[in-house]
Amino acid sequence: EVQLVESGGGLMQPGGSLRLSCEASGFTFGSYDMAWARQPPGKGPEWVSTITSGGDSTYYADSVKGRFTISRDNAKNTLYLQMNSLTAEDTAVYRCATVSLREGISYFSEFDQWGQGTQVTVSS
Repeated sequence: EVQLVESGGGLMQPGGSLRLSCEASGFTFGSYDMAWARQPPGKGPEWVSTITSGGDSTYYADSVKGRFTISRDNAKNTLYLQMNSLTAEDTAVYRCATVSLREGISYFSEFDQWGQGTQVTVSS
């Protein structure tokens, strides 16, 4: 059974940092490009970042570029998202997922696997 389980969310003050993790099982994690997406309250889902299967290339939404860092440890079947300089606009449910990457653009399809998500709340 394919599983993606996120952890690391919580309540953080503006300017703080959080590190999200996504543990994968049930598939060959190291063969897949992986992504983080988020859904702010009352808004639609938003792509955040993608990393290639080998970890050699990363891509970021403009809204998080320079503040967030995506990484992975294929030996541990785990995806990470280091989030720094958090603002209230980063408040969302964060989910990890498999993704298709073509010419630097990330595409999600019905065949991609998603985790349940972890809540990140940034508030003073």
